[in-house]
Amino acid sequence: MNRLIQLISIALVFTACDTSSKWKPTQEVISESGIYVDLSPYGKQVMRHRDSMSAMFLSGANGILPKADLSPTDRLHFFSPDEAFKVQATFTPIKNGEVFEMKTSTDRLPEYKRYGTLHFSLGDADLALTLYQNVEQPDYLFCPFKDLTNSKTSYGAGRYLDFTLEDLANPIVDFNYAYNPYCAYNHNYSCPIPPVDNVLSVRIEAGEKLFKKP
Repeated sequence: MNRLIQLISIALVFTACDTSSKWKPTQEVISESGIYVDLSPYGKQVMRHRDSMSAMFLSGANGILPKADLSPTDRLHFFSPDEAFKVQATFTPIKNGEVFEMKTSTDRLPEYKRYGTLHFSLGDADLALTLYQNVEQPDYLFCPFKDLTNSKTSYGAGRYLDFTLEDLANPIVDFNYAYNPYCAYNHNYSCPIPPVDNVLSVRIEAGEKLFKKP
């Protein structure tokens, strides 16, 4: 998660210099009816993150959504912040985890190592997600996942969560920060496909929704 926030911060430097952008923040931290749904300190924290994320993508500054393809009505979509989808987890390392080539939406095959497993409960369901260590960025732990909202209210090819090694001292799975692969916005990108280990048999109605142009 920290890595994504760093990327957003860098992108905002460029966004701040672009006075031509017609997009205004705060529009996607509201519910479908246009009313703020969570004004708790936690909800405000999530909403500020979403404002920053929306500014990065909808300004066109990072090139993921080219400015030529953007309109003032474009917006990112999110489920309402819900602390029920922020849960404590336990981490189990995978000893001698093998390095493998993760499938992507193209023929690119980045190398990852199975680093460990997060075990947690969500409602009545006991769940687990595998963390993958990027061979080229060993401090970065990648958690691509799929769930029963895919192709309905969320992106069909799954969503991502990010962790760092420091996060494992007190592992928390917060699906409110789940985000779409770049492929959800631009098919020219190559995006990792969640391995079968990380296909959840529940609905994760938290985090980013499917991106749709009006």
